[in-house]
Amino acid sequence: MKVVIQRVSEASVTVNQEEISRISSGFLLLIGVSEEDTQEDADWLVKKVVQLRVFSDDSGKMNRSIQDIQGGEILCVSQFTLLADYKKGNRPSFIKAAKPDIAIPLFEYFKAQISKYQIPVKSGVFGADMKVSILNDGPVTILMDSKTKE
Repeated sequence: MKVVIQRVSEASVTVNQEEISRISSGFLLLIGVSEEDTQEDADWLVKKVVQLRVFSDDSGKMNRSIQDIQGGEILCVSQFTLLADYKKGNRPSFIKAAKPDIAIPLFEYFKAQISKYQIPVKSGVFGADMKVSILNDGPVTILMDSKTKE
């Protein structure tokens, strides 16, 4: 699994010109699920995301996690394009991205695991053509990959 973490002041998802999700301060997570991913991958990423200290403390240093800030929320958006293979030619291949029968349950599992930390979780619509609005805070953007653990 790959997750792009963006610290945001606000973010929202619109489908068919209707806003379906909105958060204020917190994380927008773009989540890519591959064919080989398991619940163990999701568990590792969830733990890293909720413990990631990228919110400012009273001294202005990035020392607080999303659990430590008041009103922190997470907006999860499925993003199969994170699994793009672009080595040959100029048109990316998405052959490594999980099919919906694997990706949807793992995406839902990921969100459920975050909820166990008492963090409000919202999401886009899996497979929909979404318009994602982001007001980056910082900006702070971090890529995590459960396969490389980097």
